[in-house]
Amino acid sequence: MKMYEIRALTDQQIEEELQKSYRELMNLRFRDAVNQLTDTNQPRKTRKDIARMLTCLRERQPQ
Repeated sequence: MKMYEIRALTDQQIEEELQKSYRELMNLRFRDAVNQLTDTNQPRKTRKDIARMLTCLRERQPQ
């Protein structure tokens, strides 16, 4: 997910996407452990997506 796509979402939608991404990351880790992972860069991409979503949520919080 690109940052402009994340910024277009509401806070609730970002939270839902975060939960999906965390589940996906867990599944990718399990698949990597049993050597069934075809794209070895996918966990890294998922972690970066999670970081982008968390960054966007933190940007929206008042200081």
